[in-house]
Order: sequence, then structure tokens, then C-alpha cells
Amino acid sequence: MKTFKVLSLLLCYPEPDWLAALPEMHATLTGEAGVNGNAATRLVPLFDLLHESPLIALQENYVATFDRNPSHSLHLFEHIHGESRDRGSAMIDLLEEYWKHDFDASASELPDYVPLFLEFLSLLPADEALELLGDAVHVLAAIGRKLAANGSPYAAAFQVLEALSPVAAQALAEPPVRDMDEAMERFGPSIDGVEPLMNPGPQVSVVQMPAPRRRAPAATN
Repeated sequence: MKTFKVLSLLLCYPEPDWLAALPEMHATLTGEAGVNGNAATRLVPLFDLLHESPLIALQENYVATFDRNPSHSLHLFEHIHGESRDRGSAMIDLLEEYWKHDFDASASELPDYVPLFLEFLSLLPADEALELLGDAVHVLAAIGRKLAANGSPYAAAFQVLEALSPVAAQALAEPPVRDMDEAMERFGPSIDGVEPLMNPGPQVSVVQMPAPRRRAPAATN
């Protein structure tokens, strides 16, 4: 479903190349209105923001919305596992799902980055994509509710995803919070003296850590 690709782009850091493709993206959504719940109409607030704001304002707003507000984080597992080691294990499971479908996940972002996950869904048959969306919708809906509470037009993208899901979103418990003192008490430093929250451990060693700036998927045609 190309709608997932459009949503992936809309949730990426604003760059001139994909912003220039906004008319084509809107046309893609309109063309799939019968299967995406009329997403183009739902996304009017976000399209208006992206059309009408200067690039620098869009970029500043994006950073303030997603990079500086952990409750809006675009990393799925952060909302479930926080900084616990369970997050690394979940990353591996998601990477294996990508590899199973020959999806190149060697991006500059972690596997649970929402735009990357949506790009992956856009390449799958609709039934498979919707099934996986149902697995993630609880987190996606939680992000959307927090964005809506703060008046962000980006909430619309998550509302579209929630409406597409074959599974009703359930409320999330707050992710576990561990401070350094607690972690040191439970686990102690590693052999090389690295404190535990700074040491991801072997279970996440194959995950490429994010570069300072995000990568946008290629624009839709």
C-alpha cells in the first residue's frame, strides 16, 4: 500500500527534495482513498503545515516535536522498553522480520524508527502489512494521542495509522525507567569499566547506531 510510503515520508525530517513531491504524495493518498480511509482528508492539517511553512521553520518544529520531546519519540520500542535491555532484543526481532523479506535495513536509523518501519510496510502485500501494523498500533496510537494533546498537526499521520489497523489500540503502560545508580546496583560495570546504560551489550551490537541526521526514503512517484 503506497499510503504507508507517503506516511513514512511525512514523518521524516523535512528536506527540500521530498517536500517538492507533496502534490504527488497527496495524489497517491487520494488514489487509495478506498483502502486508506480517506487519509488525504485526515492529513489536511499536516499537508497545510508542510505547504505553508518555510523550510527552516519546519525543521525547527520537527526537532522540537520529535527530537526534544521523548514522549513523541519516533522509536517504537522506546515507548515500551525505555532504556532497558529488552529494547535491544526487540530490535533484533524486528531486524529479523526485515531480513526475512529482504528489506535493506542498513539505514542511518535504528530498526524501530517509525518512518523506516512504514517504508517496510509499504513493500509488503496489504494483508501482511496490516497484520504488522496491528502489532505496532498500540505504540503508534499512544504517540498520536500525545501529539494531539500538544496540538501538533503530526498527530494526523498517527490517527490515519490507527484507523488503518485491524486491531484496536490498547493503552500502554509507561516504559521502565532506570537511573544509573539502580543499574549499577543491579548489574555493576562491565569488565572494561563501562557503566551498564552506556553499554548496549552483545544483543544489540549488530544494530547500526543512528547518524546525527535522519534519512528520508525516496519520494513516491
